[in-house]
Amino acid sequence: MRFTASQPVSLVVPALPGAAPTLVRHYLRQPRRLVSALVDPSRLETLGPDLFRLKMRPLNFLHLAIQPTVDLKVWAEADGTVRLRSVGSQIRGMEYFNQRFALDLVGVLQPLEVAGQTRLVGEANLEVRVELPPALWLTPTPLLEATGTGLLKSVLMTIKQRLAGQLLEDYSRWVQSDAPNRSAPHLDPSSLPANG
Repeated sequence: MRFTASQPVSLVVPALPGAAPTLVRHYLRQPRRLVSALVDPSRLETLGPDLFRLKMRPLNFLHLAIQPTVDLKVWAEADGTVRLRSVGSQIRGMEYFNQRFALDLVGVLQPLEVAGQTRLVGEANLEVRVELPPALWLTPTPLLEATGTGLLKSVLMTIKQRLAGQLLEDYSRWVQSDAPNRSAPHLDPSSLPANG
């Protein structure tokens, strides 16, 4: 079976004292910080500069409890647009499902100036393909589809809520902690006279 869900995102970035509207673009160019703000650190493993392993919360599908692990590639473009894509998934401890399960997550988050406000606009799309065990073969298809789709929507809604909460809170902390660096005079080495 194949289940899909999509979740649009549009958040207003709060105007902070001393922070230029474009500052959020610099914040978004830090994939490790973004992922850490969005995910419980105890469920996150860093595999590389832009590659992370996320142990999702247990998901209840009818009478089955599964806990997927997803490898995510997260990177930022020069304009601050953040993209993420799953590059692998597995369900540990349930070999039947693990061999018959695939999860694809694709997302984008882009800073935009709209009517004098900075907004984070984007979308996440989640697809799961799974071969059901024999115990569920007699379950009516509409029930399976409704349950599976509802489950994916709840996962995406949780991500959206964390964007609106933890991510914006972390951005505010980052702005405040980095304020001294921005107010200090910046010396461009190329402007110094050459030695000799």
